[in-house]
Order: sequence, then C-alpha cells, then structure tokens
Amino acid sequence: MTEPVRFELLKRDSKTMARRGRLKTLHGTIETPVFMPVGTQASVKTMAPDELVEIGAGIILANTYHLHVRPGEDLVHEAGGLHGFMNWNHAVLTDSGGFQVFSLADLRKITDDGVRFRSHLDGSPMFFSPESVMQIENKLGADIIMAFDECPPYPAEREYLEVSVRRTLEWAKRCQKAHARPEEQALFGIVQGGEHRDLRQEAAKALVELDLPGYAVGGLSVGEPKPLMYEVLEYTTPWLPANKPRYLMGVGSPDDLFEGVERGIDMFDCVLPTRIARNGTVMTSRGKLVVRNAQYAKDFRPLDEACDCKVCKTHSRAYIRHLIKADEILGIRLTTYHNLYFLLKIMEGIRTAIEQDRFLQYKREFYSQYGYNDLTKGEDV
Repeated sequence: MTEPVRFELLKRDSKTMARRGRLKTLHGTIETPVFMPVGTQASVKTMAPDELVEIGAGIILANTYHLHVRPGEDLVHEAGGLHGFMNWNHAVLTDSGGFQVFSLADLRKITDDGVRFRSHLDGSPMFFSPESVMQIENKLGADIIMAFDECPPYPAEREYLEVSVRRTLEWAKRCQKAHARPEEQALFGIVQGGEHRDLRQEAAKALVELDLPGYAVGGLSVGEPKPLMYEVLEYTTPWLPANKPRYLMGVGSPDDLFEGVERGIDMFDCVLPTRIARNGTVMTSRGKLVVRNAQYAKDFRPLDEACDCKVCKTHSRAYIRHLIKADEILGIRLTTYHNLYFLLKIMEGIRTAIEQDRFLQYKREFYSQYGYNDLTKGEDV
C-alpha cells in the first residue's frame, strides 16, 4: 500500500444508505460496517489482546488525551508506538482529545489558538493545539488519527456553533499541515455543527475539499434526543464522499448501530458495552439482562442461550452473579467479553444482511427479538 488506508465500497443496500465495505490499513483489513472496542488507556478494560483477536476485533480505539497525561507519548513512541507498547498487531485509531477537553468544561478555556485546561489527575495546566495534538498522535503511531476539533455541548446557541464550526475547520487545516506521518497514519476530519443542517453541510463540504482519507460525524450522542441524532445523520452523510470511510463517534448501543448503518455510517465506537459490563449488565438477544440481580442467584442458564461465545458456553448466570457480588475481577471480565462479542456479532449480521440486500428485514427481526417496541426509537442509555 502506498497510502495509510484504502477503502473499498463492496455493496450498497437498495432501500437505505447502508453500505458494505472493506478498510485496508497497514495493520490489517477491517470489514465494515464495524464496531471498534474502546481502549482508553491503551487497554480495553479487563480484556487481553489475544481475547480481542478471539472475538474478531480488527481495530480498537485509544485516547490521545489520557495517553498524553499518562504514560506520555514519548514513552509509547520509545516502545514502538501503540502497536508495540500493547503487543497489538492490528489496527488502532486514536481520537484527538477534543471530547475529553469538552468534558472538562469547568477547567478549560478555548481560543482560536487551542485549548488551555487542567489535568484531571493533578490539576496541572495543559495546552492542546492542532499542532501539539498532531505531535502526540504521530508519536502514538495509530493507523487512523483524528483531527483536533471543538465538540460543542447540546443545546448550544446558533452563534456559538457558527464560531465553533469555523474554528474546527481551521484546526483541521492546521492538523493536515502539521501531520508529519501522512504515509503511515490516515488523518480523519470531524464534521461538527450541532443540529443545524446548513452548518453540518458547510462543515462537510469544507472538510471534503481537504481531501482527507476519511471523515467522522462528531458532536452527537452528547445529550440530544435520539430522533434528532438520526435526523442529523440523515442529512450529513450524503455530503461525505462515497469512496471514503464514515465514522460516527462515541455511539454504540444496538439501536444506534442499526440506525447509523441505515444512514450510511461505516465505523462506530463506544464505551457502552464495557461500562455496563462492569455494573453487571449484559446485552442478550432478548434485551438487556442485569445479571447481578437476585433473581439470577439460582439461574444456571448461560447469559444468552442464543449466544455461542465462550462465556455463554462455559459459565452460568448464577456463577457470574456470584463473582460480581463477591467483587471478583473474573465476573466483569466475563460480562465484558460477552458484551463485546455480542456487538461484534451484530455487526457481522449487519454486514451479511447488506450483502444479501435484506438489511431492513434483519433490523426488524433484531428489534422485535431484542424488545424495542418502537422501531424508530430504540433505547436510551
């Protein structure tokens, strides 16, 4: 390969914007649509790298801000980048830290130069600019790196969003200019604009002019109603090039995966499956199950009788509940493994359904079995 990523569009669904594709990176080929497990600290919580391979994860996401704070990009670079540091010979995507800075609202100040904020660990002053973020991401060495953006809150005033969109576009240009490893790392731009159609289109068109290897839709799943998120996707993705991957950031409940794919999205990530697993909640073919609840104390069935993951083949609800109640780490390892496997299996089913031109039928079947009463609403998480 002469470029860091290459996207091949294999099939379009005849009734929706759903697409079946293939994303080739320097560390392996990813079948899309794809869900990417989140490894914030260069680790998907409780999962070993070989287990991620076992469940079919070809790409994971790591967090630029957190890795900059600890252990630092210089140390990671010295270890051979994230791939060497983690012993992970598959694809990695790093976000830009924009969302983390957004979440530190009380500790930050945004200007056109960049963002001044304080570390969540010790309160020490920090500064992120497009140039410094590129330096960090270049040293971390991920296959796909995200441009530094401003992630606005919801709701936000129109005037604020206008400034934010233009700032994010200027930052994308600065990121592209500062990117020191364009032959090894693909820089993706991020479309912002809140719920305003014209701002989303303005942002998308301007980013497309930069001819980046891929594009993300950001600033969603930040508190807006789900129907609004789906509406924004519906009028944003058509402005993104068909021959490049489209990534919806921070979204990953089952209904959001289906709705995003239906609107032309190829890549997703979310902490949801690992986060709820640590609370004793699992996703099953019949909906969510809170295995830590007392009703499962003597339930010797698997988490999901329709699941063929190794957890469901070898352990009962009663045993997993006991582990979680006893604060045994194995309990949340098992629930995490199952949840990630479940979402990756959904994506596998979606890919097959698109190939067979029966995506909407598969979606209806899944929603009915999972327990989504309103096919357009899904769940709130």
